[in-house]
Amino acid sequence: MTYNKKLDMIENYIRSGETRTEEFRLGVEMEHFVIWKDSLKSVSYYGKDGVEEILRELLPNGWSGTYEGEHLLGLRKGSVIITLEPGSQLEVSIDAAEKIEVLEKGYLSFLEEIHPLLEKRGQGLVTLGYHPVTKIEDIKLLPKKRYDLMFDYFKTKGSHAHNMMKGTGAFQVAIDYSDEEDYHKKFRTLNALAPVFYAMFENALFFEGKPCKTHNLRAYVWMNCDNDRAGIVENALSEDFSYRDYGSYILERPPIFTVRNGEIFPTGEKKVKEILEPGKTETKELEHLMTMFFPDIRTKTYLEVRMMDSIPYPLNFSAVALIKGLFYNDDNLDELYHSIKGITADQVQQTKVEMLYKGLDATLNGRTLLETAQWLLKLAYEGLNKDEKDYLDPLKKLLEEGKNPYLLTRERFEGGDRAFAIDWAIYK
Repeated sequence: MTYNKKLDMIENYIRSGETRTEEFRLGVEMEHFVIWKDSLKSVSYYGKDGVEEILRELLPNGWSGTYEGEHLLGLRKGSVIITLEPGSQLEVSIDAAEKIEVLEKGYLSFLEEIHPLLEKRGQGLVTLGYHPVTKIEDIKLLPKKRYDLMFDYFKTKGSHAHNMMKGTGAFQVAIDYSDEEDYHKKFRTLNALAPVFYAMFENALFFEGKPCKTHNLRAYVWMNCDNDRAGIVENALSEDFSYRDYGSYILERPPIFTVRNGEIFPTGEKKVKEILEPGKTETKELEHLMTMFFPDIRTKTYLEVRMMDSIPYPLNFSAVALIKGLFYNDDNLDELYHSIKGITADQVQQTKVEMLYKGLDATLNGRTLLETAQWLLKLAYEGLNKDEKDYLDPLKKLLEEGKNPYLLTRERFEGGDRAFAIDWAIYK
């Protein structure tokens, strides 16, 4: 009975996210590496001209700060939120909005504000799936207790868990669901198509300072991070996956630590089911526990699409438009859901392995990932309003040439010039 009450608690939390279709919104999170333009090396959080100093220089412009002790670790102004990942990757989040244009304006306003501060230092922002030069051993961990706990915990886990923390950059889109049936259709479809989104937006040519022959490097890093909290959710492709099934996924895994009354408590190998106390655990603690797992598609009170590498503007808003055109159009969602019904979790996993070697030429359900990506793009064009179709154009250009960001960068690198290869991904 107690276990069921714990399931009830998570189920009710997910159900609280149900949103009327006419009020559906989109959220975005975009990670950037702060680099020195002359060397492409990572800018440290610490010291003169460090990331913290840059954030402090923004404070007088109407930003409010987030601190841990004396360290400034984040900012907020209006709808724009700045946070820092463990290796000082700078993440820009925009409050969820109905129109893509609103998200775009929030993002560009931040870039325009921070760009002069970086330029005068000889620095820049680059959007890639993995750091182009600096090795993770040379990147200092952010001064944040939660990151210290995660870093220590991951020492006994996958071979690339620390690479995930300090070396990767991602782009995420959040979408709403109207009820449990809508949740199920979106969750199952997104999981089935995960390899397509990985391959379409792969954007990491370099690993620990050297060119990498492996496609989808960031996906490989996650495959070798921690199976308790990454990859595909158990039973995600079942016919009747539900809120409670996601609750079971959460309950049966260790969260590393919990946050209770503002204090962080390490939990080691304890599972969520040993920590959650119905009637005592507050919603904020539950929200934290839900965020300690990083599957391809994560459930909160919305769905997070987490497969895409960090990609530059305006291609990043092509990804937003793609998701909106596919999953906020009822006809498209129904067609997608019907198309993936025969796909199993094993097939998805096999394709994820195959794409490491073949990229867009890997196959899923009888078609290459490139062919499926081109089909998805066509559907998205049909599913968007006239004023948002143009956001898809940068992605259309790439796919028409049979490319993704990785292949574009590799093509530019053929002359051996790393700076030229990634120049297209640096904000100017």
